[in-house]
Amino acid sequence: EATASRNAIVLPKATATGTTVSASGTESATTIAAVSPASGSNLPAFGLAGAESYITPADKFYRIDTALVIPQLDAKSWQMSISGMVDKELLLTFDDLLKRPLIEHDCTLMCVSNEIGGNLVGNARWTGVRLSDVLKEAGIQTGADQVFATSTDGFTAGFPVDVALDGREAMIAIAMNGKPLPFMHGFPARLVVPGIYGYVSAVKWLADIKLTTFEEDQGYWIPRGWSAIAPIKICSRIDVPTRSQNVKAGIVPIAGIAWAQHTGIKSVEVQIDEGPWQECELAVEGTIDTWKQWKYAWDAKPGRYVVRARAIDLKGQVQIAERTPVAPDGATGYHTVGIEVG
Repeated sequence: EATASRNAIVLPKATATGTTVSASGTESATTIAAVSPASGSNLPAFGLAGAESYITPADKFYRIDTALVIPQLDAKSWQMSISGMVDKELLLTFDDLLKRPLIEHDCTLMCVSNEIGGNLVGNARWTGVRLSDVLKEAGIQTGADQVFATSTDGFTAGFPVDVALDGREAMIAIAMNGKPLPFMHGFPARLVVPGIYGYVSAVKWLADIKLTTFEEDQGYWIPRGWSAIAPIKICSRIDVPTRSQNVKAGIVPIAGIAWAQHTGIKSVEVQIDEGPWQECELAVEGTIDTWKQWKYAWDAKPGRYVVRARAIDLKGQVQIAERTPVAPDGATGYHTVGIEVG
């Protein structure tokens, strides 16, 4: 029944949103291009084998959650509530969400457990109902400072109310890359909140969104030693060449991805051994909430080298160089790859 209910869904047309940034740092809204298997969004960056595509296919998108068995929920009987410190509690069915104005937004999600250079990060096109609209309809009471979500499997996560209301495209998502959410990614509905790690926001298989306080409620991971406030840190990753890969002398492309969520990437630089930092070419696609693909053409001579990458956001903040572990609020450091040129 669950699979049949998912297959029967016809998604209404959504309003495409996105914030692009000019070289001068000026933000502007734009209509995002259509995603299809044949589009350039699903091809490797700059046509380089091994480089990350702009859009991550759903079956390759990382999965981190506490569900021992993936919930198989029927969209026809599913419902979720908006409760807690609100003027009016709401009960929403899947049909209710379909009838509301839908937005479509490209957003990179990242797990706080992602090591520097790791793959617990993905970029997708999400479709859903703007969270701020629903919360305003319910009426947020004075004193509420946390949006606290609960999954049907009992997982909980919370983030500041201000994050839901500051204009970012936080949403109750019902679709991923133009199709209803896969079961493993939260069908029928989940939260997508740009700019903060998944462990405080990306609740799948939504059951309830509660307006509360940080003093009153703690998400699943907070008593286990993780930070309650968790903005995603500026980060970059080298995808090409791979670690310890032997390459031929000449022009060697170095490429990867970088993200500075909800601020946007201004530039990416690479360093060969202890040489000067060199600015890279950035791909055109992307918003302030997505990763940016980047490339550098390196005139490589024979020898062994260490290559580093760093990102700079639109506020001029440089990626943190110091290497720190993932706990309690995300790893820092430059991704470093050893390359042998023959």
